[in-house]
Amino acid sequence: MTELTDLEVGAPSAGAAERIAAHLAQMTLEQKLAQLVGYWADSDDGVVAPMQGAMGELDGLPHATRHGLGHLTRVYGTRPVAAVERRRWLREVQRDLVARTGVGAIVHEECLTGLAAWRAASFPTPLAWGAAFDPALVTEMATAIGTSMRELGVHQGLAPVLDVVRDPRWGRVEECLGEDPFLVGTLGTAYVRGLQSAGVIATLKHFVGYSASTAGRNFAPVAAGPREVADVLLVPFEMAVLDGGARSVMHSYAEIDGVPVAADPRLLTDLLRERWGFAGTLVADYFGVAFLHRLHGVAADLGEAAALALAAGVDVELPTGDAYLEPLAARVEGGLLDVALVDRAVERVLRQKAELGLFEAPAADERDDPVDLDPPGHRRIAARLAERSAVLLANDGTLPLAAPARVAVVGPNADRVEALFGCYAFVNHVLPHHRGLELGIDVPTVLEAVRAQWPTAHVTHVPGCTVAGSLPDDAGGLGAAVAAASDADVAIVVVGDSSGLFGRGTVGEGCDTDDLELPGVQRVLVEAVVATGTPTVLVLLTGRPYAVGWALEACGAVVQAFFPGEEGAGALARILSGAVMPSGRLPVSLPRSAGSQPATYLHPPLGGDTEVSSVPTAPALPFGFGLSYTTFAHEDLTTPAEVPTDGVVEARVRVANTGARNGQDVVQLYARDPVASVTRPVAQLVGFARVELEPGEEVEVTFRVPTARLAFSDRDLVRVVEPGDVELWVGASCADKETTASVRLVGPVHVVSRRDARETGVVVGGRA
Repeated sequence: MTELTDLEVGAPSAGAAERIAAHLAQMTLEQKLAQLVGYWADSDDGVVAPMQGAMGELDGLPHATRHGLGHLTRVYGTRPVAAVERRRWLREVQRDLVARTGVGAIVHEECLTGLAAWRAASFPTPLAWGAAFDPALVTEMATAIGTSMRELGVHQGLAPVLDVVRDPRWGRVEECLGEDPFLVGTLGTAYVRGLQSAGVIATLKHFVGYSASTAGRNFAPVAAGPREVADVLLVPFEMAVLDGGARSVMHSYAEIDGVPVAADPRLLTDLLRERWGFAGTLVADYFGVAFLHRLHGVAADLGEAAALALAAGVDVELPTGDAYLEPLAARVEGGLLDVALVDRAVERVLRQKAELGLFEAPAADERDDPVDLDPPGHRRIAARLAERSAVLLANDGTLPLAAPARVAVVGPNADRVEALFGCYAFVNHVLPHHRGLELGIDVPTVLEAVRAQWPTAHVTHVPGCTVAGSLPDDAGGLGAAVAAASDADVAIVVVGDSSGLFGRGTVGEGCDTDDLELPGVQRVLVEAVVATGTPTVLVLLTGRPYAVGWALEACGAVVQAFFPGEEGAGALARILSGAVMPSGRLPVSLPRSAGSQPATYLHPPLGGDTEVSSVPTAPALPFGFGLSYTTFAHEDLTTPAEVPTDGVVEARVRVANTGARNGQDVVQLYARDPVASVTRPVAQLVGFARVELEPGEEVEVTFRVPTARLAFSDRDLVRVVEPGDVELWVGASCADKETTASVRLVGPVHVVSRRDARETGVVVGGRA
């Protein structure tokens, strides 16, 4: 199996380079352009991309591959197909391509929450990865996903999403890892390493600015300044390219200050390639090249759109060749575009194909054994990630539940499989277009998991309402829910989102909101159950954080799960029972209201509460918050008195389990630069570690933080580390300064280069 390690980043070997050059020299313009496009054989099987129905389509695979082909688009992930049969078909296509054109096609698929294919394992959403604060587990998950993909002949995965959450009203928040760029970059890099260790190219998306859209509306313009772009939005991409060796990047749909990213060479070439040294392929987000003409209005036609994108640095148009085939050919043949730009992109694509072994046809004797895309190992990873990502937001002692005799399970998400998944899971992404088809994987609902966890309890279930609708008048409505709760020892109310695409859900791509209350009348349902006096546990299955501050005091306990995947229901039941200790932490602040958005914990002093405004800014709960069934203490944070501006800050802290139960703590190290040449945030995450401790056990955690973690763009927009004092603290969230220290950075202003270390090292109890 090919491993895409750091050793393969950069120039190919001499033999491969000669082969690529010889192949390129023999190609016609049509053959070259064919290498720069994808073909979507199943694109009429349901809308899964923006404006998909408005785009043109080629008239069949033979025509599309006549001159060769760059990519095959989602051959497993567009409609339900039998994996073994599609793999056999794919091998024949690849053999034919190599025989006729000398090189096969790259096969790409979505893999945001697992391979988006029928019967494949579906893991928690990226926002749940963020809540787990566990890079090693993310790497393990990504390796498992990549292994399944390679088994099917897939070469490239369209993940991870490295957009930093800026506004929870945006529908695609569920696809993101959190609101902190260091957290996003660390976990994203972990995913890249795992996927590429299995031989699958990771594609960073969406480069860049997509998540900073006006009012959280999908595709809306971005008004971020260059400092916000550099110091917040670009940081995760920089980490994944320089530290993770990512082999592909996807441009975003965004326009930043009036310039669409897909047509911006300053970002796609000057920054990404020349400054960062990126040597992979840059691919278009679906129809993104055509959107330069159809949506942004910076190109008069598809040919001009193609020329702008190619010149900016977009190598491959996906999912099809709307602009890079005939329209681009006409520009080149008419003398309006230098063919050298085409050759530049083709050489990059051929280099990647050489790395993947696509100049050789698949072996004729490859076996067609059955393919298990949801093996036990995948499910064990999914279960651990679901357990570690659930965040206990409030608890008055109601949890854990001992042995309730009568349980009322209420709410529209209690007995709905789809409520466990995000919009890029096959369950919600594709299956809605194929009603009546079986799910393909075993997924218990929360109701079923509760019944399995307490087999002797009398469990009743009432939906109470739908996710987004009004209160029903039938037997499953509000009155029935109140009656069930009144007759129970405990009520578990399961509410939240229905994830979908382009207006078909309450969250997901194209499903933005201007209201951060729970969708529909779910708050009415929760408050009615609480009013019965029965101890109430609120379980949130959502793709974004909602303004549920009211519930933190009203309910006995509140548990937040960000679409926890196929094993999510069982994980939640184990947490409710106490069989598993909750240990997730909020990767995004819990908003106070929609009117307080956009907001982030990374704000400067005047971005918080002040005496010159009557509007409060504090969130309902801060970034990094999460409760447990035990307690932890953080003491004696120590640092050196001085560290060079180009050095490493070594911070040590003692962590103790002061409660009566075994548990996992997420130790969080924050920093603040109180005086700088530009305003700096009041808190900034610079390190974290997950540690497991027995009752009474104590351990020392050492963070090694490169000073580049503290870098920012100065007044000349140069990334620097300035000398001066830096405050550090460890606590249970960004707002909790449980133990503090300070360090002075000394020496000249250090200009950060791509050679500077960006990753934070951690040693727990003397073991790395």
